[in-house]
Amino acid sequence: MRQHIVAGNWKMNMSFEGADDLTNEIKEMLEEHTLPKETLLVVCPPFPYLELVSDYSSESYFAVGAQNVSDRDNGAFTGEVSAEMLESMELEYCIVGHSERRAYYGETNALVAAKVNQLIKHDISPIVCVGEVLEEREAGKQFEVVAQQLVEGLFHLSANDFRRVVIAYEPVWAIGTGKTATPEQAQEIHAHIRGLIAKQYGQEVADDTSILYGGSCKPSNAKELFDPDVDGGLIGGASLKAKDFIDIALSF
Repeated sequence: MRQHIVAGNWKMNMSFEGADDLTNEIKEMLEEHTLPKETLLVVCPPFPYLELVSDYSSESYFAVGAQNVSDRDNGAFTGEVSAEMLESMELEYCIVGHSERRAYYGETNALVAAKVNQLIKHDISPIVCVGEVLEEREAGKQFEVVAQQLVEGLFHLSANDFRRVVIAYEPVWAIGTGKTATPEQAQEIHAHIRGLIAKQYGQEVADDTSILYGGSCKPSNAKELFDPDVDGGLIGGASLKAKDFIDIALSF
């Protein structure tokens, strides 16, 4: 049975002191509230704060993920962070293919596939982002775009390896804009994604795959967004406020 997952992507935010305060608040709130059954909270801070957040995680009820990873093994790649390094910190998750990485750093589906391979090799579950920009949505190409991202970024995996993957659908036009896909739009594309997975790997694998929504999800709209095929959220701004983040997780 697939999990409900609420993953907080802090992006490039927070001072060390702020990260300490926020993580402590999350820990304290989790001590006060019991998350719904089959619901997992994942915190994805910037690289410098991974050890700090992992220390809190060892005493609490959330998992920790990185925001990115290199497509290369260890070596002379200044500024990069390898999957082996993340594995050595006992991280469980890592975001790859985020729309900001694709837009600002030119990440292609092929690069996403290489990063996914590194994570799978080192026993880390990739949270793989897919989604269309506004022009593609307005042209009615959202299904085609998402299908291509899945085929080129993920469908090279064996069924066994694919079971490690979490998918996050991002309507890029809704990230940081205050716009949100309607529950009907979210459900429609999530069902499309699950159908593509079923065609590639079979219905059992599709039914076990967690597919998250990422695009201005907040406490006020989480409950209506989390529909049959929407298994949680990849949360940006709202994850920087402990109460909002926990309230989203309590929406199931």
